[in-house]
Amino acid sequence: MASRSAAGHAGGLAGLRERAALPELLFLYECATLEPTRLRPIAERLGLTVQAASHTYRELRRRGLVSVREGRYRPTVQGVAHLHGALDLLSTDVRNRIGRLHVVRSTRAVALGGPLEGGAPVSLEIRGGVLTARRSRGGPSRGTVLCGGAEGSLVEVGGLEGIVPIRPAEITVRTLSEKDLSDPTLARRLREGLPPTDELLAAEGLEASYSLARATERAVVRFAVASACAEASRLGVPSTVFVLERDLPRLLGSFSGPEPPLLRVLPVPRAGRVRGRRRGSAD
Repeated sequence: MASRSAAGHAGGLAGLRERAALPELLFLYECATLEPTRLRPIAERLGLTVQAASHTYRELRRRGLVSVREGRYRPTVQGVAHLHGALDLLSTDVRNRIGRLHVVRSTRAVALGGPLEGGAPVSLEIRGGVLTARRSRGGPSRGTVLCGGAEGSLVEVGGLEGIVPIRPAEITVRTLSEKDLSDPTLARRLREGLPPTDELLAAEGLEASYSLARATERAVVRFAVASACAEASRLGVPSTVFVLERDLPRLLGSFSGPEPPLLRVLPVPRAGRVRGRRRGSAD
C-alpha cells in the first residue's frame, strides 16, 4: 500500500480536497504522458501560472516523484506508482458513487389536463404523492411523451430534464391519554381531529387503532406506521397519527435518523371543542 497517493492522504475524490492534491496529480499526469521540456506548456494546460507550476514541480521533486532527465520533466518510478495508485482510487471511487445514484432516463406518470399523445412536451410534478404529467414546455422537470394515453392513464415520458420539486410534508401526532379511553365522547372528539381525506391517517398501537375504528370508516394505516408516514412525508403528503401517550416515545424514536421528518405533537381535541375549527389550531 502506498504511503501517500498523489491525490492526497485520503483516497478518491475526498483526497482531492487536500491543498495542491489536484494540481500535483495533473502535473504528474502531464509529465507521464507528454514529457514536456518546459514548465510553461504544463502551466497553460493546467490553468496555472508558471510560478505555481514551478512550485508544484519542486514539491513533487522533494518527495521523489518527478525529475528532469535528458531535458524532459518525467515522473520517477515512484511517481508512476503514485500516479497509477491515485487514478485507480479515483476510478473506483467515482464508479461507486455513480452506482449509488439512481439515474432516471424515462418514467411513467399519470396524465393530467387532457390526453397526451406521443411526442408531446410535458412538465412533471408530484400531486398527492403521485407523479403526474401535464402538457407544458416549462416547469422545473420536463420531458417528452414516449407512449401516450387518455387523461388519468399511465403514460411513459422520456428525455427527462431537471428535478421534480418535492416539499416534505408535516406529520401530526395526536396523543390519547388513559382517561380518554373511557370518555364516551371520544369517538366524536377523534372525528373532529381527523385530517382531510387526501391525507394519510394512521394509528399506532391497539388502543389508538381500536378507538379510531369506532370513530371513522376511513382506511387507517396500522402496520409500519412510522415508515408509511415518513414515506408519505418525503412525497409531500401530510399524515396524522393517533397514539396512546405511553406509546409516544417509542413512536417518536421510530422517526429518528439523519433526516427526520417534520413532526408536530398535539393532544386529541378536548370535549366541547367547536366543530370545524382549522386543523392545527390551539386545542
